[in-house]
Amino acid sequence: MGPIRGFKRRKKAEKKVDQNILAAAAASAAAGASASASMGIQPHPVDWWDEFSKRITGPLSQSGDSKKFESVFKISRKTFNYICSLVKEDMMARHSNFTDINGKPLSMNDQVAVALRRLSSGESLSNIGDYFGMNQSTVSQITWRFVEAMEERGLHHLRWPSTESEMEDIKSKFEKIRGLPNCCGAIDITHIVMTLPTMDPSNDVWFDREKNYSMILQAIVDPEMRFLDVIAGWPGSLSDAVVLRSSGFSKLAEEGRRLNGKKIELFKGTELREYIVGDAGFPLQPWLLTPYQGKVLSDLQAEFNKRHSATRLVAQMALARLKEMWRIIHGVMWMPDKNRLPRIVLACCLLHNIVIDMEDETLDEIPLFHHHDSGYRQQSCNYVDKTASAMRDKLSPYLSGKLPP
Repeated sequence: MGPIRGFKRRKKAEKKVDQNILAAAAASAAAGASASASMGIQPHPVDWWDEFSKRITGPLSQSGDSKKFESVFKISRKTFNYICSLVKEDMMARHSNFTDINGKPLSMNDQVAVALRRLSSGESLSNIGDYFGMNQSTVSQITWRFVEAMEERGLHHLRWPSTESEMEDIKSKFEKIRGLPNCCGAIDITHIVMTLPTMDPSNDVWFDREKNYSMILQAIVDPEMRFLDVIAGWPGSLSDAVVLRSSGFSKLAEEGRRLNGKKIELFKGTELREYIVGDAGFPLQPWLLTPYQGKVLSDLQAEFNKRHSATRLVAQMALARLKEMWRIIHGVMWMPDKNRLPRIVLACCLLHNIVIDMEDETLDEIPLFHHHDSGYRQQSCNYVDKTASAMRDKLSPYLSGKLPP
């Protein structure tokens, strides 16, 4: 599978959590799963977690917090129940005989728990199997089925704003950060590092400039660190600028089908179009403003760069949080399936957004970082669009309150 672009299968749905699904999740938590029972899977007890946590083996069971749900899955029970209801139809559509090592059938909640633990901990299949008392092949199959279900049922949690009111809310929140007006998003790129056989010449394309084998994830986020657009799957050997140019978002922006909304007047005769912000690794485009480069900057340019940096920080923090919460893509992945990895990354991005949309209280306990690409140096792109350069030069004095007479 190539890079994930555009999500053509995305259903028309609201970004916020569907209240009908949420209600179903609550009902599911309180009652047995009749659909599971009809397929030969035992219904879970009223307090499923009390029963399931008793089956956890290994070091996890020896922890003082072994029965605390949030310590195992990094999300609340409310969010967990919603996710179960979201993927239930797809995960249960195919008959399966998933059992633990004692032959006990795994309920719907059991399966989601296993998949979430695998994605959130990043631990090996054998460790997860030991923790939950099941074969590692079972862990692998359940996780992949969950990823497929998330692709099918969760895409409405990751989409570009479809209404003017949604976009105006985003612009307003971005402007409150450090005053950048009409800003619609912040873009950044991170590397998912892999261990691949060095003797295989076909792996050379994944060898990046920092001498790692890696896969790229490009993301555009809103002020609340929610992903609005992602692309995963490009080799790490490609520059940030090349990945952007090859992305569906870039094509849509160039064709006027993205960032083509309401313009604002900076001062008489000068309008500012919609745009996103990115670091110096991206090209300066009319729809993508990057910082001024050079060792000697004017006061206006330096002030612009400060405000620009503070604004795009949300993208850095979003990617750092993604890797912190869903640690399967954190650190170095051992011999991953490069065709499946982009889909696993997408599932993690969807889960990241769901936690935000659910206003999950566990987010308050997660420290915020902005370093998501340890060991990677800032890239530099020298491409400058003349129209974009003129627009940036007009925005800079506006931000400092130095308007032309």
